[in-house]
Amino acid sequence: MELTVYKINGDTTGRTIELNDSIFGIEPNDHAIYLDTKLYLANQRQGTHASKERSQVSGSTRKLKRQKGTGGARSGDINSPLFVGGGRVFGPRPRTYGFKLNKKVKQLARRSALSYKAVEAKITVVEDFNFEKPRTKSYIEMLKKFNLLDKKTLLVVSESNNNVYLSARNLGQAKVSSVLTLNTYEILKAQNILFVESALPVVNQLLATE
Repeated sequence: MELTVYKINGDTTGRTIELNDSIFGIEPNDHAIYLDTKLYLANQRQGTHASKERSQVSGSTRKLKRQKGTGGARSGDINSPLFVGGGRVFGPRPRTYGFKLNKKVKQLARRSALSYKAVEAKITVVEDFNFEKPRTKSYIEMLKKFNLLDKKTLLVVSESNNNVYLSARNLGQAKVSSVLTLNTYEILKAQNILFVESALPVVNQLLATE
C-alpha cells in the first residue's frame, strides 16, 4: 500500500511511502486483538483492593458466651463475620490482574489493528516535524489542516518528543505515542492515526514478519 507524505500544514510533499504489507495488509486476527486488549486493560487495574478477615480485625478473642445451654446458636469471639464490625469472609486481597501473553501474539494483534486502520483509510503519514516550544495552539492548527480536530487521533512518533507531547496533552481526543509504546488498545481507540515518516521504519523493525 502506497501513501502520500504530507507536511503539517496539510500540503503534500510530492513524495510517497510504501507501507509494509506484512504489517498493514494482513488478514486481521480478532482473537489476538481481544487478548492483547484484555491484557492492556488488565494491566491498568491497580489491584490494591483489600478487606480485613477475622484474624486481622481489632477486637478481643474472648468467647462471648458458653457453647451450650443459652438457647441460641453457638458463637466465638466478636471478630466473627456473623457480627457487626467483624471480619469479612473471603474478602478481596491485593493482586495483579495481568497475565502472560506470548510476544508473537502481541505482534499479531498490533499488525491486525493496523491492518484494520489501513483498510478503512484512517492512516496518514506526515513528514518529521517539531515545535519550537510546547504550544497547544500549534497542535490544534495541525489537526485542523487534516480535518481531525473533532476526532480521536493518535500521533505515532519515532522517539519521545517532549514539545509535541506537551502540545497535545491538554486535548482530550488527541494522544501522542512513540513506536516503542504503541499498543493495540490505542490503535483501535483512535479514529485516525498520524504516522511521522521516520516512525514507519521503526514499525517495520518491530512488527515485520520474516
